[in-house]
Amino acid sequence: MSSENSAPRWHWFLPTSGDGRNVTNVIDQLGQTSMSRPADVEYLAEVAKAAERAGFEGVLTPTGSGCEDAWVTCAAVAQHTEKLKFIVAFRPDAIAPAWAAHQSASFQRLTGGRLLLNVVTGGDPVEQKSFGDHLDKEARYRRTGEFLEVVKRSWSGETFDHEGEFFHLEKGGLRLGFGEVDPPRVYFGGASPPALEVAAEYADTWLTWGEPVDTVAGRVAPVREKAEAAGREISCGLRIHVISRDTEEEAWLEADRILEAIDPEQVAAAREKFARMESTAQARMTDLSHSSEGDALDRDALVIGPNLWAGVGLVREGAGTAIVGSHQQVAERLLEYRDIGIDEFILSGYPHLEEALNFGENVRPLLDAATVFA
Repeated sequence: MSSENSAPRWHWFLPTSGDGRNVTNVIDQLGQTSMSRPADVEYLAEVAKAAERAGFEGVLTPTGSGCEDAWVTCAAVAQHTEKLKFIVAFRPDAIAPAWAAHQSASFQRLTGGRLLLNVVTGGDPVEQKSFGDHLDKEARYRRTGEFLEVVKRSWSGETFDHEGEFFHLEKGGLRLGFGEVDPPRVYFGGASPPALEVAAEYADTWLTWGEPVDTVAGRVAPVREKAEAAGREISCGLRIHVISRDTEEEAWLEADRILEAIDPEQVAAAREKFARMESTAQARMTDLSHSSEGDALDRDALVIGPNLWAGVGLVREGAGTAIVGSHQQVAERLLEYRDIGIDEFILSGYPHLEEALNFGENVRPLLDAATVFA
């Protein structure tokens, strides 16, 4: 578990669906989007360089039909940065594990060790089927576990045969190794019992979304216990948005502005989509933002904890909460998560370019000082 004087890892988000000043700039629930900054290499490179300048270790990329492919995009953007790492998200239905092992080794060698992997089991059955994946939830998690077993065994350098439920390899293993760099860390999120089993057995970092601090503490403990029972140690990470301003009043005015840009029709469309999803973590996010039908667009009704706001999750799939407050308040809230066992943070804000720099200039010094002088 994190101690009060340990230094967390800080990451940002690469908006490969596009970017803008509002959550609604990057969603497509009414058959159209209004993104003001398309996800081309030039813009994404600007975001990546801003994150690097702000002192973030890496950037997370999403996966799915609504964004650019993470492998391709990160390989392109990596050429515009020097040290920044890329948390490449992908689903085990999209690529065979032996090829994933091979691709990751190539990425590591060609970038000098700047790859991190985020394996996403999937949670939207409609989208899964559109890509040809018809497995049910339980089977998808069994496949993810077997997928990671093959990947990590391939990384070990041995030549092996594998006969499993989903994959069959003869004389598997990497022909080209990692050279002078290490295999990437594996990030994995999920809240259901089978997800926690996979995390405990194979993940280096387990990810969860932003809920109240006490709730997150209750999520972290079982994961660590399961990993310990498996003879492993696991890091825990938090994925959350930030709205940080010079004063708390200014921050809440920004939250109000973002909320005003959300159309009730978009909320209804999001509610319908989220209801069909099989993700336990998504259901929790939906409950936080959609718990009150009548107050759906009431900013105060969406405050679920000190400086914790669920307005983003009205329309955004996945991470739906934001820490809203002054720079000092945002730093204090993040440190509270650190103190209950969060080792890594993946943050974001709209738009991602300016907000990366804002966080780096105004919040990060407070966090660093708190860690040094704790």
